[in-house]
Amino acid sequence: MSPTEHPSPNGPADKPEIYVDDDWKQRVKAEDTALDETFKADAAESPSGETVPQAASEAAAATPGPQPQQLPPATFEMLVGMLSTQATVALGLIPNPTGEKAETQFDLARHCIDLLGVLESKTEGNLQEAEKSLLDETLHQLRMAYVEIIKQASTETKPTAPD
Repeated sequence: MSPTEHPSPNGPADKPEIYVDDDWKQRVKAEDTALDETFKADAAESPSGETVPQAASEAAAATPGPQPQQLPPATFEMLVGMLSTQATVALGLIPNPTGEKAETQFDLARHCIDLLGVLESKTEGNLQEAEKSLLDETLHQLRMAYVEIIKQASTETKPTAPD
């Protein structure tokens, strides 16, 4: 018997009654309406230049039920920060948030650094000075850290000569 079915008091021969919860349908319709209004509203300029729906947070606050986690705006700085953090974790410079211990994954670190390099080459001439500086400095620091850590790892794995 499913959770929505309730046995009839007249016995098993009768067909079970099914109760439908219409409350969830009203919540979904309210969320859809709020989202529609959000996207139809005038867009406001964010500090980084992207357009963000003006009533997005208001619509989410007006919707009953649990609210989704507020995400930061999608910016160039956020993208560079995410990739550099991934590389830093993969280099073992900061502990992995899931394992709480630092471990090196050289392939992943190299991949994240290479992705930042692709970003640098594909955006050449299209970045603001602050964005270009951020990307250049981040790439330089990560590349230097990568070389240093590879060097340390290779000296630690070389067998020492017997005395």
